[in-house]
Amino acid sequence: MLDLSIVIVNYNVKDLLRDCLQSIYDSEGDLHFETFVVDNRSIDGSAEMVRDLFPQAHLIVSPVNGGYAYANNLALANILQRSGQEFPRYVLLLNPDTVVSPTALKQMIDFMDAHEHAGAAGPKLVRPDGKLDLACRRSFPSPEVSFYRMLGLSKAFPCHRRFAQYNLTYLDSNGVYEVDSVVGAFMLVRYSALSQVGLLDEDFFMYGEDIDWAYRIKQRGWSVLYNGQVTVTHYKGESSKQHSIKSSFEFYRAMLVFYHKHYARTTYFPINWLVISAIYLRGATAVAQGFVRARVSRRVFQ
Repeated sequence: MLDLSIVIVNYNVKDLLRDCLQSIYDSEGDLHFETFVVDNRSIDGSAEMVRDLFPQAHLIVSPVNGGYAYANNLALANILQRSGQEFPRYVLLLNPDTVVSPTALKQMIDFMDAHEHAGAAGPKLVRPDGKLDLACRRSFPSPEVSFYRMLGLSKAFPCHRRFAQYNLTYLDSNGVYEVDSVVGAFMLVRYSALSQVGLLDEDFFMYGEDIDWAYRIKQRGWSVLYNGQVTVTHYKGESSKQHSIKSSFEFYRAMLVFYHKHYARTTYFPINWLVISAIYLRGATAVAQGFVRARVSRRVFQ
């Protein structure tokens, strides 16, 4: 039986994708897996590299760059449409800017096997400098959590159990916890949970779809677990930094989409107004700063 289907969405990070795929195929342990690479109209030869070096991977070349959720869904729909024993026990969303250790995949599968109530799980993600990628374990951006984050209290008091809820920075990064969400850079989902919640929401272009997926998984009665005993390297942001202004815009747009979808209808108007206004303000500031940085950069290199 197929243990694992790995889905990787790539956009113009050919070298990182190559290293990611090589780390996957160097995995150790008794593990039957397949890999899908969905290329989002890259122009750096990524698709050709996959064909040449990793012919065992299922390559899907998207006709359009419809975003991260759209591209993942091209592979996920393929997996869900199978019948009989062809479907995997687990599905893994994996970013191309990650490198997995030889035992990471097997360890995470064993972890899920030992926690039958878990619909999804993620490991400890670290940056190349060894620092924790804070996004690898999160709480949902409820009005309260969003308020503390927008005010900067989560950064000012990273060890405070109330103010630091969003990135859970008060928790030991090496522990095992039930959390609201793990990050789509490495998000292992049980097939039975996937079959219940369905595909990613394509209203999210490149952020927020993983939190929304986790929210829907938990609505179905599954838990989401963080496993700090397994470590995966995450270079992070190599695709998004190619279009930093659009990335900033999509980040805050995703916050609005998630908030309107899951919280706005059950939240008092004054609180809604505060949260939504704060998102617009922070988003406009981030986009404006991106334009300024771009203009300064062009002047430097002219």
